[in-house]
Amino acid sequence: MGTGQAKQYLRLNGRPILAHTLQVFQESGFIDEIILVVPEMDVSRVRREIVNANDFSKISMVLPGGRERQDSVRNGLDAVGEDCRVVVVHDGVRPFPPAALIRRVVAEAGRGRAAIAGVPAKDTVKRADPEGLVLDTLDRRELWLIQTPQAFPAAMLKEAYRKACAENHYGTDDASLVERAGYPVVIIPGDYRNIKITTREDLVVAEHISANIRKRSGRS
Repeated sequence: MGTGQAKQYLRLNGRPILAHTLQVFQESGFIDEIILVVPEMDVSRVRREIVNANDFSKISMVLPGGRERQDSVRNGLDAVGEDCRVVVVHDGVRPFPPAALIRRVVAEAGRGRAAIAGVPAKDTVKRADPEGLVLDTLDRRELWLIQTPQAFPAAMLKEAYRKACAENHYGTDDASLVERAGYPVVIIPGDYRNIKITTREDLVVAEHISANIRKRSGRS
């Protein structure tokens, strides 16, 4: 965003975006443990200024990430205990996942299926060549914009990652690796407010969403 600071540490109503995101999962009754993966240079700072400062007791470890997002998820996945049945993957800069959405994806994964959050595409989507010439118009009724959280049976996600690693394949999200490994993935209707903050404009929208959430909950 041109601030010289990673997006997850930008302030949203006085707190780092990452702290808002973690708060949701800290308060969820469907999350038992959180493994937090951050850039290697930030591990000590995050543990001190975000985890300890907010008493996020569910965070069992703060691990260094990798070169790509997929490498970071793999680092976290490698630390998951053998007794874990369901793994939920979520973006640190997506601070507004509804509690009910977390419950629904976890429940679906608990039944043995991969479950991902998504919302129907509202705009017309066209496919174009490198010069911008339209090739065709896609059927919007079949298109979903995929979000996180994404939940998976732990063994399924680990197998998908092993396969991707062995073949040096990088996917666009965790679900794409699971699909590639031959497993079906179900979309759970998400929420348009469950935005990923990647631009200044996103941050402005997030401030309004956060203010509305605080107003409804009676928080100052």
